[in-house]
Amino acid sequence: MTATLRVSNLSKTYGSGDHAVHAVRNVTFESDAGSFITVVGPSGSGKTTLLAMVGALLQPTEGVIELDGRDVSRLSGRQQAQFRREGVGYVFQSNNLIPYLTARENLLLMRTISGKNGREGRERAEQLLDELGLTSRADAVATELSGGERQRVAIARALMNDPRVVLVDEPTASLDSERGKQVVESLVREVKGRNKLGIMVTHDMAMAEMTDRILEMRDGEMTERNRPSIPDASA
Repeated sequence: MTATLRVSNLSKTYGSGDHAVHAVRNVTFESDAGSFITVVGPSGSGKTTLLAMVGALLQPTEGVIELDGRDVSRLSGRQQAQFRREGVGYVFQSNNLIPYLTARENLLLMRTISGKNGREGRERAEQLLDELGLTSRADAVATELSGGERQRVAIARALMNDPRVVLVDEPTASLDSERGKQVVESLVREVKGRNKLGIMVTHDMAMAEMTDRILEMRDGEMTERNRPSIPDASA
């Protein structure tokens, strides 16, 4: 299942009048399945707030978030819960694995929550563990895994319900540069290989350069960051 995302004039304001805080201001962008984009910017620039609104974790003050022409921000509470459960895969900074469950059990828990237990779920878990180089660690509990392994399990977990959109919040913040690179490489490979739509929030420009587009947030406003042009060797 593929996706087209259109975000139009999106804003999030806390408070009112002189005490209003404009976390996100009139953000507009779009992206298609198979594309992985990064949102960069300093702390407090609105990156995570934007990600939360796209994932229906936070209600916008104004604007539209359309996924395949459906305005996610106007869904009922129950519909938004279903959208979060089935349409979006999340990879959080802290990975949020259940510490006493094995890598495999953390994946299968997602199917249990969605009421989709069965052989298909077990086969999908094994496939994802294999793709992310975790087969030999499938029976290790989360506390026995390295930081990089835990993040790869979190990526696999985000893909368990075959979401259309994968949202990633600072996935390398607690990792060294080499492990961080491996995690982002895994994310890019899985998102693009499965024709998903990926959005990653990060402060690390080296990781951002590994994705298709870089959008920059400052004081709640968004601009597109131009990449350096590559000289034509044939010229």
